Amino acid sequence: MFEAILLGLVAMLGNAEYLLGTSMLSRPLVMGTLTGIVLGDVTTGVTLGATLELAFMGAFSIGASIPPEMISGTVLGTAFAITTGTGAETALTIGLPVASLVLIAKNFGMVFILPPFVHKADDYAAKGDMKGVARMHFLGGLFGVNLIIGVLVAVGFYAGGTAVTSFLDLIPAWVSNGLQITMGLLPAIGFGLLLQMVANKKVACFFIFGFALSVYLGIPVTGVAIFGAIAAITITQLSKPTTQPQVAGGVEDDDF
Repeated sequence: MFEAILLGLVAMLGNAEYLLGTSMLSRPLVMGTLTGIVLGDVTTGVTLGATLELAFMGAFSIGASIPPEMISGTVLGTAFAITTGTGAETALTIGLPVASLVLIAKNFGMVFILPPFVHKADDYAAKGDMKGVARMHFLGGLFGVNLIIGVLVAVGFYAGGTAVTSFLDLIPAWVSNGLQITMGLLPAIGFGLLLQMVANKKVACFFIFGFALSVYLGIPVTGVAIFGAIAAITITQLSKPTTQPQVAGGVEDDDF
């Protein structure tokens, strides 16, 4: 019960961007690490978090497109993988379906629970009561979505350990082997989702350049990232204007 409560709090911390800003606490690498700390296996938590990070690499909310709820998927997937003593394929098997199911509950909270807090904040704003607006902001973030995710994670872990173990025993060997192969494809899937958002004609040459450095010169990914950072900084510096704006009298307008 205590571990279930702690995992629920971990999930709530990951979803607390309404309180802390876009801090990247929700990313699987952070959630997996914190889950490992709670369950006493930090190494496995970091490893599984990094693995699920590849699966959710392109999972960002853009406009009306809401990705699967990766916080609950990561916490429960990593937790069950650690408690059952299995590997990354278990985290993937549990994490992805859980992320999709919890997204339904998250949307329910955003549609039916959060709006009254928003309308109440509008009323406070019309009266000039900024403390009331801030209060509705925090209460709406807590009860509108955050508490829902925390409760689902805590209840899911508390009630599902034995059931998940029994379920894993029923999975045929060929399914487990297929999941292990799928794990090898996750980096390509994650990077593919990311490229859909950022790839264009202007950056395609850099993608090919990085691929060539890795494949033909044998440079590791860290080295390619360093070369990419250097290229980005160099191009940014070269693209800056060389002249400063001036006022009518020929004196530079520093304030501007």
